[in-house]
Formats: sequence, C-alpha cells, structure tokens
Amino acid sequence: MAPVKDFKVAIVGGGMAGLTLAVGLIRGGVKVDIFEQAPKFQEVGVGVGIWSNAIRAFNGLGILDDILKVSDQGLAMRPFLFISGLPGQELIYDYPGTKEDMGLAVHRAHFLDTLVKLLPPEISHFSKKCTSVVECEGGVTIFFADGTNHTSDIVIGCDGIKSSVRTAVAGKAVHAKFTRTIAFRGLIPEDAAVTACGKSILERPLCLVGPNRHIITYPLQGMHMGPSLGQSLVVAATQEEMLQHFTGWGKHALDLLANIKKPSRWFLHTLNPPLDSYIRGNIVLVGDSAHSMLPHLGAGAGQAIEDAYMVSRLLTHPLTNLQNVEAVFKAYDHIRRPRVNRAIMSSYVAGEVYEHAGPSGDSIEAIRTDLIGQWDFTWHHDLDYDFERAVHIAFNSLQ
Repeated sequence: MAPVKDFKVAIVGGGMAGLTLAVGLIRGGVKVDIFEQAPKFQEVGVGVGIWSNAIRAFNGLGILDDILKVSDQGLAMRPFLFISGLPGQELIYDYPGTKEDMGLAVHRAHFLDTLVKLLPPEISHFSKKCTSVVECEGGVTIFFADGTNHTSDIVIGCDGIKSSVRTAVAGKAVHAKFTRTIAFRGLIPEDAAVTACGKSILERPLCLVGPNRHIITYPLQGMHMGPSLGQSLVVAATQEEMLQHFTGWGKHALDLLANIKKPSRWFLHTLNPPLDSYIRGNIVLVGDSAHSMLPHLGAGAGQAIEDAYMVSRLLTHPLTNLQNVEAVFKAYDHIRRPRVNRAIMSSYVAGEVYEHAGPSGDSIEAIRTDLIGQWDFTWHHDLDYDFERAVHIAFNSLQ
C-alpha cells in the first residue's frame, strides 16, 4: 500500500516484534524503514510457542494465514501437562484448555522468513548497529556504529534485551540484570523423547517440576539446532555439566536430557525494576527493549506481538497524524505497561511454582493450586478492547 500518513517511522531491530510491526504499518499506509545490526534478519533460538493472545493479534494484522503455512503442527489446543521430574513421575496437573486456547509452534527463522516476504526489500537496512537516538528539531535521529545516521518522524525500538533505544527513552543507560538463573536448551529426537516420557510429549508442552530445577519441552518438527553462540547471554555447554544440575532426578527426566548432545547455556536477564515508561516524545519501545522477562510463563514473545499489534493499529488509525502522535503513544504506554508488568511478575512466580517454591507451598497439592488459571489473563485477554480504550484516551485528550 502506498504511504498515506504524514509521518515516517524508523524501526530499530528486525526480530519478531520489529517485522510484525513493520508489516502492520506498511499495510496501513505508513512509510517504514527497518535498521538491523546483523548482516541479515536472524533470531536467536530455535522454536517459539505462540499462544492464543498472539494468535488473535496475528489475525487482526492479517498475517495469521501466512504464519500457519510455516508452522510445525498447525493451529491446535496445546495446554501444558505437569509431571514430577523426580523418581515416580507423578502426575501434577493436566492444565485444562478450551476451544479458544489455540496456539502453534513455529521455527523462529521460518517465522522471520515469512514476514520478510511480506515486506518491500528496499525498506531493510543491514549492518546498522544503533549507538544512540536523539530527538532533534526535524524529528528523531538514529546514530549508527558505522558513522552514518538517519532521521525520521518516529523511532520505534525493537532492538531487544540489549536495546540502545531504551537509553533515549529512560534518559540514562538501563541494562537488563542477570537473575542468577541459567537455562540449558537443546533438541531431543522424537523417538528418544517418546521413550522417555510417552507419546504425549509430541502433542503438547510438558513441564517436569522439581526442587530448584524444572524442565520444559515442546514439540517441534524438522528442526535443526542453530542458536547464535558466542554472545554474552548464550554460550555453548557440555552435556555433563547440564546433567550435573539434575542429579537425583527420575530416569524419565535424565533420559530426556541425555539425548541433548550439544546443549547451549543461557544466562537469564530481565529488566528489574520495570521501566517507568515505554515512550519519550516520538520514541517508543516495543518487546524486549521495553520489558524483557523470564521465560517461565512463555509470555515474552506474545507480549512483544501484542505491543506490535497495538502500536500498528494506533499509528494506522484514521485520526492519527504527526501532530497528535505523542498523545497516541501516551495511550499505548498507559494501556500496555500494567498488563506487561503483570506478565513480568507472573513469569517469575511461575518459575517458583515449577521449582516447589510457589506461594501456596511445596506440596503437590500446593503446586496444583498455584497452577490453576495460571495463563487465564494472558491467553484470554481482549486486545480489541484495549485498542478501543487506547483510542478513547488518545483522541479524547485532544478535545
């Protein structure tokens, strides 16, 4: 669609959130440029679970059918099954699902490739590492490590956990903090997974719970391990050191881990305390640049996609123009931050529950109590209602 809006947008970062946002904006008549620090679009990690809240966002942006074409197993209900990782393999909780709780699993690279095909190639600029962002009289200027710069009316930071745009919004350098928690990740062959834990492991996510440790599995098809190692947050690990962390666990759990031949070790970081604002003037944060969180609720990707959905719909609203865009961004911040902050805290609590340290205690019954309704607020949220509230806040404030 040819640009119809009177403003231009520069997106810093071409990951899942940045490209989702770019597709929505371009389809709504906004001129967009994407600046990616890597030589090409790429994501760290292998698969990602997309839950029902993000499914509704993709559908609202008109890209769900494109994503389904590269999904591993298509759209299906995938509630978690919780069992003990200790000897005995006791069933903890079979999380109930409804027909609305549809999700999918997709390889991150396949997801990005799908979105790239929906974008004009000339809007993407690679090897552009953002070093700073400054508001100026003519708009907002991005400065890059190669000595170049770019000025736009609006800059949206989708540059992840190590965001440079975040500094411009916060007014100072704000870094994600190490949570003193690590995660080992890797791939397990299907036949080995079934031998260890049964056929259900190929059909739905599984959580093996235990004191101070837990294991999450989810089914992916046709995957090849390819995390970007050598970064400060992700390094290669050995199978031996991974297994040492699970000494005393049950045979089913250890058999699973024994089939991860080349694990990677991730140092989990979060923004703690959360940011006071995701906006400053015409500079906006989306996704991990605004709210990196622990992975225990599986909510990080979904919240980033919700951000992209909200910003896209607000910027493409018929009443939005360059003169009122700051009011629009204030509405985005007002609506999104409380919801995301709840997801941040719930992700922390979920990790505690999985490791016998939840609010109700460490017994099996206590764990079951804490798991009931754990995903209700994330999966069943009404994004369209949030959008209507944001529109009301943004444009009523101008009257």
